[in-house]
Amino acid sequence: MKKFLTAGAALMVSTSMAGAVGLDRSGQGISALFEEGSYAEFSFGYVMPSLSGNDVVAFGGSPTGNVAAEYGVAGLAYKQQFNDQISFAVIFDQPYGADIYYPTAAAGGSVALGGTAATLRSSAVSGIGRYEFGNGFSAHAGIRAQTVSANVTLGGAAYGGLNGYNVNLGSSTEYGYLAGVAYEKPEIALRLAVTYFSAIDYTFDTRENFAPGVVSGSKVTTPQAVNIDFQTGIAADTLLLASVRWADYGTVILSPATFDAVTPAETNTSLTDIDSGYGYSVGIGRRFSDQLSGSATIGYEPTGDMLVSPLSPSNGNYSIALGAQYKVNDNMRVSGGIRYVVLGDADAQTAGAARSNFTGNDAVAIGIKVAYNF
Repeated sequence: MKKFLTAGAALMVSTSMAGAVGLDRSGQGISALFEEGSYAEFSFGYVMPSLSGNDVVAFGGSPTGNVAAEYGVAGLAYKQQFNDQISFAVIFDQPYGADIYYPTAAAGGSVALGGTAATLRSSAVSGIGRYEFGNGFSAHAGIRAQTVSANVTLGGAAYGGLNGYNVNLGSSTEYGYLAGVAYEKPEIALRLAVTYFSAIDYTFDTRENFAPGVVSGSKVTTPQAVNIDFQTGIAADTLLLASVRWADYGTVILSPATFDAVTPAETNTSLTDIDSGYGYSVGIGRRFSDQLSGSATIGYEPTGDMLVSPLSPSNGNYSIALGAQYKVNDNMRVSGGIRYVVLGDADAQTAGAARSNFTGNDAVAIGIKVAYNF
């Protein structure tokens, strides 16, 4: 039961990026490290958000149109079991991302925020070692090489003199670490794993169109985070699954030199305004036959302040996910899943005032994973 259901329970990783904490996309999962023997997997998820609203009355109440683009996220993992105590995994993921664009008023979009846009791209490769002490206890730790780039444009009447401002952060690679502990009791498929991910500090080559030709350095920190993953057997061929993720997005501040200089009256001015937060999920994994298993999971992220950044115009969420796994043979498994996310209502703000109201939004994510044991 442990091997078959553990893999089936993890299949929803590829759709977890829909409605995740802050700018999370992959959730930084390391479940491959706990697979039996030597192991490899490939996963891909595709997310289709619907995120729209209306300008406040002061800006005419114009519809914003859908401001969130569809996107895909890929993951790879390889784990080598060296002996009964030592194993090592290499994991590729895309931990953070953003794809936001407000259609302009000329195109029938927002008067307040039309032209506002943000793209964020990231990738990370983690090398993680694990040592099993015996009696169910183990420790794991590793290094992450993480690459990030971003481009932000402020558009619309709500930005006043900053309407049309653009900044590009050139691609940069920096390093961080992760560390954690786990306890397992295989006879009841129990596992509790806690993993800490360090913050990573960047200095980006920065180009702002308000100072053309000038290249400066913007300091940005990607957030520290903690993942807690739990599973246990509760009946024959049935698992209870639960997870918690906390990410410290309150420390993510982006204030390029020219932007900072033209907004001197505001303290701690930042192009980003994202709260630290938690995400929770709980579910059931069930084996129906030697070949087929499935899972059902519900997720929840609490709401925060209704006033949010136009670059991330939702506030909390709840979701339901269904997945299935088919065991092709003794070595190969194929998993797929779908997740529906209800995105919380929010007010996109500038200068502490609501500019557009976002209500009744949602997202659908689909994912697939192919796994192979050697």
